[in-house]
Parts: sequence; C-alpha cells; structure tokens
Amino acid sequence: MANPQTTFRNTHFHTGSFFARKRDVVYKNTLPYQLNVLKSTGRYDAFRLKWNPIYEEEPTVWPVPNHLFWDSDVAKWIEGTCYFLEEREDPKLRAAVDELVEMIRNAQQPDGYLNIHFTVVEPEKRFSNLRDSHELYNAGHLIESALAHNSLYQNDRLLEPVLKYVDLLFKTFGPASEQKHGYPGHPEIELALLRLYQKTKDLKHYDLAKYFLDERGNPKGENGRHYYDVEAERRGEEPHARPIYYPKPKSYWYQQAHAPIIDQQTIEGHSVRATYLLAALADLVRLDNGKNAKAYTDTLHRLWRNMVEKKMYLTGGIGAMELWEGFGIDYFLPQGTDEGGCYAETCAAIGVMMLAERLLQVSLLCGQVDNLLMSWQKVDLNGQCADIMELCLYNAFLTGMSADGKCFTYVNQLASSDSHISKREEWFQCACCPPNVTRLLGQLGGYFWSVQMDNQQDIAINVHMYGSATLNVPTKDGAVELTQESNWPWDGEIAISIKKPSDLKMTLRLRIPLYASTWELLPSLSNVVPKNGYLTIPSDYLIKNPSFNLSISLKPRFLSPHPYTNQPVIALA
Repeated sequence: MANPQTTFRNTHFHTGSFFARKRDVVYKNTLPYQLNVLKSTGRYDAFRLKWNPIYEEEPTVWPVPNHLFWDSDVAKWIEGTCYFLEEREDPKLRAAVDELVEMIRNAQQPDGYLNIHFTVVEPEKRFSNLRDSHELYNAGHLIESALAHNSLYQNDRLLEPVLKYVDLLFKTFGPASEQKHGYPGHPEIELALLRLYQKTKDLKHYDLAKYFLDERGNPKGENGRHYYDVEAERRGEEPHARPIYYPKPKSYWYQQAHAPIIDQQTIEGHSVRATYLLAALADLVRLDNGKNAKAYTDTLHRLWRNMVEKKMYLTGGIGAMELWEGFGIDYFLPQGTDEGGCYAETCAAIGVMMLAERLLQVSLLCGQVDNLLMSWQKVDLNGQCADIMELCLYNAFLTGMSADGKCFTYVNQLASSDSHISKREEWFQCACCPPNVTRLLGQLGGYFWSVQMDNQQDIAINVHMYGSATLNVPTKDGAVELTQESNWPWDGEIAISIKKPSDLKMTLRLRIPLYASTWELLPSLSNVVPKNGYLTIPSDYLIKNPSFNLSISLKPRFLSPHPYTNQPVIALA
C-alpha cells in the first residue's frame, strides 16, 4: 500500500510548468510566510509550555478553546516543509524544523503524553472530552509530521517521542474493561496510525486505528450507552447543553458518530471529518487482506456516491451548511450565505482528493482479486474518482491560496454577500487550511499516478492526471522513467515517452476523462477503448512506440446543477 505522502518523491514537475510554478511559490513565499505567522501568533513557541494570554480567552466556538489546534498547525507546517526540503535546501526552514522538533521532544510528559493545552492549561482533563477536544486529531498530525521528518532526516528525533505517545494511546483506548472505549470527535489519527503501521509493522498501530474505526458510533460502547453521552455526564455537562455547531443536543452525526460507519446510509456532518474518516477506512480495506472488506468497501462506495451525486457543488466543493461546516440534506446546495449556506471549506476539498486517490487504489485492488471483491459489486469507480480528484484540485483547492502564496480561504462560497464577503485572509484563528494547502502541494506528485508491481517482474503505471512531469520508478533491473509533456489544463495535447529496462514488461493505463468527447492515440492502437475511464496500453505497443502522443478533446461545455437543487445557474467548464 502506498500513499501520496511517500510516492510523491518519484515525481519531478518540469521547470516552468503549471504546478512547478505553484510549488515554487510555496517554497519561496508560503513556507517562510507561514513560519513568521506561527511565530507572531504564539504557535511556534507554544511547545515551550509557557503561559500565553490566549489561554484565558473565552472560546469563540464553545466548547473549543481558541488555541486547541496549535499542535496540529505546527505539525502540518513541519510536514509540508519536510516535503519541500526533500527537493531543495533552505537553511532557515531547516533550522526552524530542528528547533520545533526539540521543543516537541522537551514538551513530552514522562508517560508519553504530548499536547499543549492539556499540559499547560487543563492537565487534569486529559481525554475527558474526546467529542470536542481534538487531542487525538492533534496526535494524528504529529504522527504524519514525524513520518515526513523521518523520511527527510533519516533519524528518529521526532518519530521517537511520537511512538512513545502512541504507546500511551494504545494503553488508554481499546476494548478492555480498564480502557476508554472512545474515539476522536475529529477523525485524522486513524489514517495516520495506518500510515505509521506501514512504517513500523507494529500491529498495535494497526489495531488502534481499526478499533477507532469500528467502535465509532457504537450506541452501546460504554456500559450499554453511547460513549459521548457517558463522557459528557462524567464532566458534569448539562443534559441539554450543546456545542455551538450542534443544531440540537446529541447531534452526533456531526462527528459521524451517530451509527457504526458500516451502517451509515448517507454521508453526514462535518465534511472534513467525513472525508478523513472514509480515507482511513479505504486504507484499512487495502491493509485488511479481505477481512471485513465487503462491508467496508460497500460503505465507501455508498457514501462516496451520496456525496458526489447529491451533496457536491459543480466545483467539487462539499459542505453546504455553515453552522456545522458540512453536509445538508440531499440536493441542498445554496450558492452563498444569503441563501442559507455554501461553505465548501478548502480542507474539505483536500479531503475529497485524499479519498478519491484512495478509492482509485481500492478499485485497482478489486480488479486484482476478482473472486474476492468484484463478485460483490460490478462497479469500478476509477474514472469517476480521478475526474472528481482533478475537479477538486483545479476548482475547489487551488482557490484556497492567493497567487503570491500569502493569503488563504477557509470558506469558498460561490456567491459573495454583504454579510459574508468572499475574500482571502492572511490567517485564521482556526488555521487548519493554510498549512494543509502546503502539505498537499508538497506531495502533489503522488496524486498524478500510481504504480503496481508484480514481484518487480511486471509493472503497471496508472496515469490519473496530466501536466509536464517525469515519474521515476526504481525496479530491481533498473529505473522506469515516464515523462509527459503537456500544457494541461489549457491544452489536451500530451506527449508521452518511456524509458525502461528491456526485459521489464510494462502496462500503461491512461485516464480519458468522462467529460472528453473525443480522444486520439498516435501512433494508433486498434481495438482499444477506454474501460471505466482508462485506456490500457499493452506492453508490445510500448516496446514499438516508446514515445507517442495522446490527444484529449477539451471543448468548453456548459454545466448546471441537478434540478432538485433549485439553483437556476449555469457554469462554463
């Protein structure tokens, strides 16, 4: 199993190309700018565990303290910076990473605990409010930053304290009577733990992730009651109290905790949490070797379809409801706040891309084990998933950062209003989106293609998106190099060339977007048609034609929302 956070290293975007320029802005402008903001807002020094006046502020969004995400803000900046430092050196950025890592190490408590708020402000309230406290969300981002740091530095300076913290979490949460039977209000640690398991091969990392996924929404998880009910009672919360983002008490669908994940029929609640949760579930399918794979895969397909067909904007944005930053009822997709919503958070677009990329790999898994998976459901989502991934990248994600890389959007409503003017901001109190943008652009190469190898004897490369870039895949017989030259998305002419060891059998799958009216391969290949959105190029063609051209029609087209949305608008794509 591979994720973009590891496979991006095999991709080089050609100088001057669209995404090379975008990434160059991040390296030169965004990372230093965000570092300065981390310092000026107190986030950078927060792991020194000194008191900050913000700790005494009343929460803007009760019951979440205004600084509760600072751990993750720092962790995501470290992660994104490490991705860029793998390609280009910058002494100031590296020095900041080094200093932050040492602060994090020194902030760790003797038992392994690692969290700013619950060490400095409320140490007696550790793990007392999993529903709202984001402890485990922050821990997940620390894990992901440690994996990126380990890859760059080839040492365990950050991974070591993170592993110690995960050991504490493994002892704290689980099915045993002496353990807490809870799970995070904001999913993230699940996908981080599964990535960590791939690194360590330590089963407790896999087991903890699976426990969080399977226990979520259990109505009888704690002495026959919902865990969030029990923990609220323990901390003395009034029975009818509700977080500001709940429309009524016990709106656990906000956290996707209203039912076990495999029983959920529609995608609900906070859109970032939902996509992160499903991304982790897709990772579990790929790691699970078929155990419970049918129920998990059916769930992924069911909730993906509900999201894409009934709860997604034309841009690929998701989340119509401002109050809970998430999904409304089917087909409720207002254009702006004057109509009652349109949130389309930048992080949610990233979540859709994460989920789409994982579903592409799940679909490839289905194709490999026909007797196990394809017999359940004759559906392959490859083409649609890649189309949605591309749609989000260009329309719902790139809008999240200004051209100079120093201003950002949290909300991406489609219609500006007097009460909520559409504009980019220099920063946010809840600053999840800016460092998330840098993370994704750092690992972007991993979204463009995926690779399958059969004992390194045969190789299949699946091209999901187009641009000017080179993929380099090491094999035991030598490297495979695939280069594409294109002015995509303005031009559908793509020149492809391949260099590979002569004895290596290679198959190439090229995405033909479902919106493309025509396509052409030169030199031509007879009796080949796209299947599930992909054109399969056999090995013998590639031997005869190591360089060839693919032409995809990019005719402008008009789009309009589903009639049930009652939105009389039209868009030019």
